[in-house]
Amino acid sequence: MAITKQYLKSKPVCKVTFAVPADLANGAKAVNVVGEFNNWDASATALKKQKDGTFKGTLELEAGKEFQFRYLFDSAIWANEAEADKFVPNGITPDENSVVVL
Repeated sequence: MAITKQYLKSKPVCKVTFAVPADLANGAKAVNVVGEFNNWDASATALKKQKDGTFKGTLELEAGKEFQFRYLFDSAIWANEAEADKFVPNGITPDENSVVVL
């Protein structure tokens, strides 16, 4: 999995691209990125499946902040971003959330 960041000079925003390679998607039909930026709405931010099987999506997030998030595969399996900037306890289960720092 991967996160890329592109800071905009024109406004205090960072374009964050979330990508889940085909081999890590493990045959999933849908992958969503769920986090503080979409009020943990499991259906709000679907990643688009690319021709090579990678799931990818870009969000404009406010620079200077941190956002917790996780990936949701086929509305059933949660996963963290291996390349996240850090991880924090989620406070609900023993699992941790991924964090992107902007």
